[in-house]
Amino acid sequence: MLSTGDFKRGLRILVDGEPWTIEDYTVQTPSARGAATLVRTKLRSILSGTLMEKTFKSGEKFEEPDVSFKQVQYLYGDAEAHHFMDQDSYEQHSLSHADLEEDAPWLGDGMQLYAVFYNGRMVGVNLPQQVEAEIAMAGAGSRTDTASGRNLKDATLHNGVQIKVPLFVEIGDRVVVDPRSREFVRRAK
Repeated sequence: MLSTGDFKRGLRILVDGEPWTIEDYTVQTPSARGAATLVRTKLRSILSGTLMEKTFKSGEKFEEPDVSFKQVQYLYGDAEAHHFMDQDSYEQHSLSHADLEEDAPWLGDGMQLYAVFYNGRMVGVNLPQQVEAEIAMAGAGSRTDTASGRNLKDATLHNGVQIKVPLFVEIGDRVVVDPRSREFVRRAK
């Protein structure tokens, strides 16, 4: 059993039967006599990725969730789901389109990534911090854009995701993108 005294960033706990990761926490000591010390947390759901702020009383106990990470290879996506293969056991796992939501456009055939397993069942994937993609369409920039301080233009990647890129990026260029923030990082080499 874990208690609020064990809290640290990255620790995984069960809250109301659901697994959460502690993103940040602060301890708040009251000035009034007899008041309880509070621990304010920012939690990220392991299953859905949503953020939640929750306050606990000092000394509360929590169970550790059965969460593991395994390296998998993305095989393909069809009308029903996306399919992955465990790199150690060669066992295949599937996730529905609803389970992947915003991560699905970034998946490419043969991509190596880590899958999240909760109670032995695959529930999600951890995308790499940076993904390489090709520019399919790019808006036109003008000379006045740099003078006015707007040095970005709209672009659409081959996977349909729209991002902002510098004016020098053209159609067909390969770029490196952060899939979480959907921001341009640099040109690919």
